[in-house]
Amino acid sequence: MQNMLFTSLKTVELWLLGISGSLIAINLTIVARKDEPTNFYVNVLFLVVIYLLLKEKNKLNLQSGLFSSLTGVLFIAFIFIISLFKINIGILSLFPPLISGVGLALLASGYRGLKQYNQELLLLSFLTIRNLFRMFQIDTTLLTAKLSTAILWYTGFKVTRSGITISLPTGTIEVYSGCSGIEIIIDLLSLVVLFIFMFDIKFHQKFILPTVAIMIGFIVNGFRVSLMAILVAQGDKQAFKYWHSGDGSLIFSMIASLFLCFFFWFMLSSNEQENKNNNTNYSN
Repeated sequence: MQNMLFTSLKTVELWLLGISGSLIAINLTIVARKDEPTNFYVNVLFLVVIYLLLKEKNKLNLQSGLFSSLTGVLFIAFIFIISLFKINIGILSLFPPLISGVGLALLASGYRGLKQYNQELLLLSFLTIRNLFRMFQIDTTLLTAKLSTAILWYTGFKVTRSGITISLPTGTIEVYSGCSGIEIIIDLLSLVVLFIFMFDIKFHQKFILPTVAIMIGFIVNGFRVSLMAILVAQGDKQAFKYWHSGDGSLIFSMIASLFLCFFFWFMLSSNEQENKNNNTNYSN
């Protein structure tokens, strides 16, 4: 009897692994179709962290009821259908990761077992929120134009600004929404979410990190726009295209991510040193 139960459990696990692998491939394919490399890499990072969180769990309750299983199957079938037929589902196209996660959790553990996957479902929920932010961006073009103008002025350029238009003696650019820095900020906030879930940090630091991420993203993008203005003034269209929409645009995202990682490393080091000092004082 025990051998039959063990074999049955193993069969369930294999089926769940196969379905989850298919859902991961489908969701990444949906993201890849949009041809946005940074968004694709962020989704991969989230899935890796979700896998690590699940791996740390000692035991999962893999018992699901009939209705919860049917609901899970319907959710999963929905994802398979929209992927296979490339159906445009409007705003629902923001929800496939979360729908996939909920469907798989229901199929595996039922309604009562959903609480086992709180962290994982929260991460998938943030992917949906991230997509919403990217769709309905806050307009910060004027602030970006002011910052870039200040950077150019302090570095010795003769620069003037009228609204979102930045003018140098030999060239002019306009700061549109795509250059406002929101994309970089959203990417950095995504990293912050992963840091919070992966590492044990103090409560107040969970509010400091997003603030620092926003500041880093905004400032780094300000330098990027300043570079665009200089390249236009120099008449270098090829370099402008590279740094504006080519691989060069990703370099600024990498620089911003590195700054955020260094800050987070410094914060973790400070916490570790503080814990050592507290332990030493307690021992004495």
